[in-house]
Amino acid sequence: MGFRVGVLALQGASREHVRALERLDVSPVEVRVPRDLEGLDGLILPGGESTTISMLLESSGTFDPIAGLLGEGMPAFGTCAGMILLASEVLDGRSDQRNFSMIDLTVRRNAFGRQVASFEADLCVEGLGDAFRAVFIRAPGVTRVGQGVSVLATVAVGDHEDVPVICRAGSILVSSFHPELTDDTRLHELFVDLLRSPATVAECGAQ
Repeated sequence: MGFRVGVLALQGASREHVRALERLDVSPVEVRVPRDLEGLDGLILPGGESTTISMLLESSGTFDPIAGLLGEGMPAFGTCAGMILLASEVLDGRSDQRNFSMIDLTVRRNAFGRQVASFEADLCVEGLGDAFRAVFIRAPGVTRVGQGVSVLATVAVGDHEDVPVICRAGSILVSSFHPELTDDTRLHELFVDLLRSPATVAECGAQ
């Protein structure tokens, strides 16, 4: 039986993630209300505006059901805003903004600048072989990596040196950028491997 992976579709780049999953023969489910969470093997939290997504999670009644599933060990992949939502601490966020606190990271919103400072970079990602072309749009940056968190890739740009941009802890995978905006599905493949068994994904660069 194939995997059913939810893609949070309240706001942001959900359709691109859906297409990436379809290319991997995974059944995507767009998640907008709690009943969409039934029978999922994993969940992708896409890029977008983290404050808006947080508010929509509350108004749609999906925040607490998702938190419960994550707490029970459901794997999740957070990209850009999704990284912010999964992190344990967010700098420069709204005081009333809720996050799931599923990976022990401190992240700063728009760490590399606003929309006009968007950029692309070739990343050396442990375990992926060839460079991964990453698209950074109003991207968060990791300022602290907690115990048990593996750093799979970093980026150096401008005054920022070796900022972690792909991290993993157990069944949680996060990236600062938008892997869904290229044709390279290797990060999505990494997430699918994690669905099969967290132990099959190499623990690279554990802090």
